[in-house]
Amino acid sequence: MGGHTVKQVARLSGVSVRALHHYDEIGLLKPASVGANGYRYYGREELLRLQQILFHRELGFSLEEIGRTLDAEGFDRVAALKAHRVKLEAEARRYRRLMRTIDSTLAALEGDAKMADKAMYRGFDPEKQAGYEKELVETHGPAMQGHIDRAKAGMAGWKQADFDAMQAEAEAIEAGMAKALVDGLPADSAAVTALMRRQHAWIVKSWNRDAPAVAFVGLGQMYVDDPRFRERYDGRQAGLAEYMAAAMKSFAERGL
Repeated sequence: MGGHTVKQVARLSGVSVRALHHYDEIGLLKPASVGANGYRYYGREELLRLQQILFHRELGFSLEEIGRTLDAEGFDRVAALKAHRVKLEAEARRYRRLMRTIDSTLAALEGDAKMADKAMYRGFDPEKQAGYEKELVETHGPAMQGHIDRAKAGMAGWKQADFDAMQAEAEAIEAGMAKALVDGLPADSAAVTALMRRQHAWIVKSWNRDAPAVAFVGLGQMYVDDPRFRERYDGRQAGLAEYMAAAMKSFAERGL
């Protein structure tokens, strides 16, 4: 039987076998055929659809939104690719600005040049950040604005090394949780509890305030309910968003 197997598509695209199975289960990317041996086979049409899925994911669409877009009547793949190119070119220009900001900051830190405070933030997207903050306030009420302002105040004195350390810690926690999920560790296991202790400390530092049990559990649930968070975590490892939420709930009930 012709076509690519799941493992071959995974190697071609970099998408995990587990994610491809998930796409099949939710109807986002069905194989062209299934052999008598139970193997899924993908043809060129499916490979092109997978490419569109990945482009839309890069641009921040949820899996549900991608499915609706690709299955909409009159969907034009050529027009979609041209639109992707326009958006990616704009992002490429922004990333070039960010790279120049990094170079300038490195030069300043290494003593080769001076750098104005405002120059440290060239290339970041203030509209996106403002949009995120507005959405939080609309969802959680006016009190959220005070929390946002407090978090910003806490970060006001941070140096680049502080931001880098926070990013590295978040990456380490997520990587540890993804491995724990793959290894089949229960959400209340000792190893996961240790990761949740670090997660809670990270949240406290990021928020610049305490994160009581109800808030910590609520944040975990947001990882499941918000398509952007679910996409982020499940894109790393299928099922990670719900695993994170379960671990945060378990830790809050036992340790907070």
